Amino acid sequence: MKQLTGTELKRLHRTWRKNEPPRLALLLEAINGPFNLGAMIRTAAAYRVEHLYLTAMQIDPTTSNVGKTALGTDRYVTWSVHEDWADGAGAARKAGYSLIGLELADQATAMHDATLPDPLCLVIGNEDRGLSKTALADCDDAVFLPQLGRVGSLNVATAASIAIYEARRQSW
Repeated sequence: MKQLTGTELKRLHRTWRKNEPPRLALLLEAINGPFNLGAMIRTAAAYRVEHLYLTAMQIDPTTSNVGKTALGTDRYVTWSVHEDWADGAGAARKAGYSLIGLELADQATAMHDATLPDPLCLVIGNEDRGLSKTALADCDDAVFLPQLGRVGSLNVATAASIAIYEARRQSW
């Protein structure tokens, strides 16, 4: 086994890009960390997330710290900034998305067992507090990422990356 050459890697990506996956968006609520936002933008670009709805954000997605982690991938993802949850959720719903919260909640389903809607908008909450009560109540459903270790939660960008991957994996 050997690593792919640049040409082989381009061929592999070209093959995958021919697939037409279901529509997928992210609604990010009150993300504080620029590096977390940059990582989510980069993952969104890698997995063809259609749009990012940024609600109640305390950081500007165009700042240099976001860009350091996104590494230029922000040019492949569209986003819109919304003052509050209601505006962001309304915009996502108007675009036809069902809102599925990623949250450790009492009625959440393990993401790998969930039947995900198409089109899907994954709703990701604040680094420390998760989704607000209003956002969680407004979601059509909630999913969680089962964890086997002794740690009870993941970094928000890591959790978002796993959830984006799982949403795409289910459609392959």
